[in-house]
Amino acid sequence: MWSFFARDPVKDFAYELLPDSQEKSGIWTLHRGKRKTTGEPVSVFVYEVAQGTEQQTQLAKAAFKRMKTLRHPNILAYVDGLETEKSLYLVTEQVTPLAVHLKARAEKGGVGELEISWGLHQIVKALSFLINDCHLLHNNLGIWAVFVDRAGEWKLGALDHVVPEQGDPSGVSLPAPKAVYPDMEKYDPPEMSNSSGEKWAGEVWRLGCLIWEVFNGPLPRTSSLRSLGKIPKVLVPHYCELVGANPRTRPNPARFLQNCRAPGGFLSNSFVESNLFLEEIQIKEPAEKQQFFQDLSDNLDSFPEDFCKHKVLPQLLTAFEFGNAGAVVLTPLFKVGKFLSAEEYQQKIIPVIVKMFSSTDRAMRIRLLQQMEQFIQYLNEAAVNSQIFPHVVHGFTDTNPAIREQTVKSMLLLAPKLNETNLNQELMRHFARLQARDEQGPIRCNTTVCLGKIASYLNAGTRQRVLISAFSRATKDPFPASRSAGVLGFAATHNYYSVTEIAARILPTLCAVTVDPDKSVRDQAFKAIKSFLSKLETVSEDPSKLAEIEKDVASCAQPAGASSSWAGWAVTGMSSLTSKLIRNAPGTEGVTGTEGGGPAANATSPTTPPSATTMSLTFWFYFHLGLSKAELSKKKREERRKELEAKRAERKAAKGPLKLGARKLD
Repeated sequence: MWSFFARDPVKDFAYELLPDSQEKSGIWTLHRGKRKTTGEPVSVFVYEVAQGTEQQTQLAKAAFKRMKTLRHPNILAYVDGLETEKSLYLVTEQVTPLAVHLKARAEKGGVGELEISWGLHQIVKALSFLINDCHLLHNNLGIWAVFVDRAGEWKLGALDHVVPEQGDPSGVSLPAPKAVYPDMEKYDPPEMSNSSGEKWAGEVWRLGCLIWEVFNGPLPRTSSLRSLGKIPKVLVPHYCELVGANPRTRPNPARFLQNCRAPGGFLSNSFVESNLFLEEIQIKEPAEKQQFFQDLSDNLDSFPEDFCKHKVLPQLLTAFEFGNAGAVVLTPLFKVGKFLSAEEYQQKIIPVIVKMFSSTDRAMRIRLLQQMEQFIQYLNEAAVNSQIFPHVVHGFTDTNPAIREQTVKSMLLLAPKLNETNLNQELMRHFARLQARDEQGPIRCNTTVCLGKIASYLNAGTRQRVLISAFSRATKDPFPASRSAGVLGFAATHNYYSVTEIAARILPTLCAVTVDPDKSVRDQAFKAIKSFLSKLETVSEDPSKLAEIEKDVASCAQPAGASSSWAGWAVTGMSSLTSKLIRNAPGTEGVTGTEGGGPAANATSPTTPPSATTMSLTFWFYFHLGLSKAELSKKKREERRKELEAKRAERKAAKGPLKLGARKLD
């Protein structure tokens, strides 16, 4: 029983200190620590009674008591504590001293003014809370009293010298900072001897010292405050008020904050505005939240990385989970996702994305499909096949052409992760329906293109059953670009056909295309015929080469991950071009769709010849099927020449017949 009372309370403490993590912080030693049960990171301030003086022990106990009772978002948050005869343990949220943080950031290029502006805003808010709401004086404000959490938020700490403005009712007086640390005297205002001025005069003077040190480094002497150094010009007038010789003219912290928040002020910028909105986001109207998230995407590039990861990301996830923010959170969500490690992405973003795919919101669905390239690498095959693909396939039958287009395009990225049933049966069924029955020529065209691109992932049986039939059907399509896609599909998958199939099925189909009304289609047909005939001639001359030529016919499906070389161009190539074709293709007057979630333009422009779009798409095929640079240049020049001729003809027709004598001869 006696052993129970003799137990060391430090051993039973719920937190443990991490080795080699101590940092001196005034009379305390700051350690990194963690909760024993959960591993949650914390900071632990330790004071050893035996190593301090009686005055320091008095200050440590006062700070310990004060930390328990003061709660404010901008004041260092108390988590737990332990007081014994030998030591005091003060557990707070995980933080780093500001001086250490600034030094680390300086090695990486320095701290930006946006980050400093919000940090100073937080410290002034905390100081205003102490003075105006709690009627307390901090008496120890300086760079040593500021700490930074993992999100980059600045917190006011070092509450050792905090006292009521009218003095402690118990009559106990705490020693001044300079009584404990003689070198602190340079931070005292000049009027300390007669204590004239407002109650906050000394506090805002030290705030001026803090601002000077944030921009210029350690303050060598009091007189150095006259040298502005690197303090931004917009902040200089307000800084000068803080360190003015007359204590009666120094502004209250709340007034200082108001002055700096005026238009054009140092604390008036997008970063501070975004932070203030996030602090009050729970009470904002839905329309305000929507507008905020729309504007946030443009601002994120200039915001600090830690702030994006630890403050913006949780709010984005919460807004989607509980706030019905919808598709508007996707763009900023994926921007923030770039700052995460693969493990963090899996834990925080992938579960939300999987849930988003089940949404019936069209804007949400189309944005997910458009931005799939940003997160496809983090999706595992099980989630794709069971939770994502079943929802994505609904897009194949959507009435909106843009959603059908994006769904086809997404298959380029999803195909490597699809299982046997989804890829070789379900997907092929939808592709067959789109290619045969979709009213939009460009979508039929891109279905053919996509089939050619994912052919390597199909099993041998599916390739033999599907490819020749699909490409043959495409060559009979009324849309010229679709016919060209069918011919080029044969050429791109040439290694998957036996010589018998080439002779009996493919060449007869291609020969029929040699009399196609569109010359670009005919040109491609002749090239493909020559390529296939060359194969047949090779085998005819040397039958021993048959095995080499047909080695890929019965090959297994290509392993996942091998698509990285083509997925990127396919995704970017099929997006806006197809939507443009949907809008401009003959016979699509009045069709509505969306590009990027917005309304599509109306019918064919009268100034654009129908063949121009067809040639643009055909040129795109040439480029991505590996033609030489000379051939590409020739095709591009030919396309450009035809466009210029069409424009000249239109201008000539608009001017009407020339009148004799209308031009003055030299």
